[in-house]
Amino acid sequence: MSAAPSVPASGGRTPTVIRVLVLATFVVILNETIMINAIPRLMADLAITDRAAQWVSTAFMLTMAAVIPTTGWFLQRVTTRQAYAAAMGVFLAGTALSAVAPSFAVLLLGRIVQAFGTAVMMPLLMTTLMTVVAEHDRGRVMGNVTLAISVAPAMGPVISGGVLQIASWRWLFVLVLPIAGVITWLGLRQLENVGEPQAGQIDVASVALAALGFGGLVFGLSRFESDDFAGPLGIVAVGSALIALFVWRQLRLQRTGTPLLDLRVLLSATYTKALILMSVAFMAMLGSMILLPLYLQNLRGLSPLATGLLVMPGGLAMGLLGPTVGRLFDRFGGRLLVIPGSIGIAIALAGFTQISMTMPYWQLLALHILLMVSLAAAFTPVFTLGLGALPQHLYSHGSSMLGTLQQVAAAFGTALVVTVMSARATSLAAEGSDLVAAHLDGMRLAFLVSAALALIVIVMAVLLPNRAAAHEEAAPVESVEGSETTAPELTKR
Repeated sequence: MSAAPSVPASGGRTPTVIRVLVLATFVVILNETIMINAIPRLMADLAITDRAAQWVSTAFMLTMAAVIPTTGWFLQRVTTRQAYAAAMGVFLAGTALSAVAPSFAVLLLGRIVQAFGTAVMMPLLMTTLMTVVAEHDRGRVMGNVTLAISVAPAMGPVISGGVLQIASWRWLFVLVLPIAGVITWLGLRQLENVGEPQAGQIDVASVALAALGFGGLVFGLSRFESDDFAGPLGIVAVGSALIALFVWRQLRLQRTGTPLLDLRVLLSATYTKALILMSVAFMAMLGSMILLPLYLQNLRGLSPLATGLLVMPGGLAMGLLGPTVGRLFDRFGGRLLVIPGSIGIAIALAGFTQISMTMPYWQLLALHILLMVSLAAAFTPVFTLGLGALPQHLYSHGSSMLGTLQQVAAAFGTALVVTVMSARATSLAAEGSDLVAAHLDGMRLAFLVSAALALIVIVMAVLLPNRAAAHEEAAPVESVEGSETTAPELTKR
């Protein structure tokens, strides 16, 4: 996918290429959360510990963090169809391997292969959307994207809970496999290429630094659940140092025009503000997604399926509101949505600080729906504002950086709330407090930390403009060979 502009779609219809990519992205994101309820079954069937079983999620997250920084370069070097075929082909291979895995090691390998395919799909969708959809129609189309990517993670735990009631964990992959296969076939029949690929060699050192740096950082953050802080801190420090080297190398490579991840996206003030807002909001959201199931299952005694059903309405509300939010953004701009949304996030997280052993479930449901609706009001406009502020040839790099920092933010948010909760609970238990009361107090403090993070989201929301500057979209883009391209390109191969 080149930097060359393509024909923007308009007229109120979502382009076929976006419909196909949204459908595929829905399937791969659904798969990301579908294993949440399968941990106890894996422990019994494969004779592994709970810490080992958690690696089916941790390895997936590590791979995503390591691969996403390379997708900006990758998407500029291949056609849309090639990127789609590679992503879905790898995902299908990982799914098939996981379904027939004879051991935990093979299952882990299958999940890692799946993550390679998943890592490409979201940047591919966002880059293509920003390229083929006109600026005045992006909010509506981005709202439809939000519908897919919000409902999928909400449905994952519910679907897995239902399947595990009657079948083996292998069926979680067996059921996904034919659906993903049909979507891949349909996509390759209907998908159109956007632009032309650019020539260029990959910098192997940058790939290694990105994989070890971002992967190491996420791994270190994921280890803060243990009581040993020295080890995880050391891993985080090494990962951070490697990321610093990665940044230094990208700044040098930008002089030749061949960086793996182009950091010039950060020169856009609007994009940088959107990046900070999205990362901090994601951090607060993932923290709450970890804490709420722990509270409902460990303290209130709900089953995994019941927990999934309780939080499902919030995810559905977030997704269903996406198209409406998108249309409102197209008509009124971002501030009308992002500022109230950021305030709603803070209010919902502050409400969770009042959890108790007798708090009515309808109050928990209402707070969770408020949180999800507020996130919908913020995410769709911020995605569109941030990427819309970039020149077209940086869309793929902007999408990659956004995806990378979301993975880091998810790991950091999880580590932060778990560390705060554990430290507080351990301290109170050592003082003689009841264990349930100690854990409850630890969760309240962790929710309070998440609410404090939400204040940063409010500040960034106030600083964001109402609309991104549109003049960059029509600007001619220089190709690698130095020729100037302004003609629309939309080819099918």
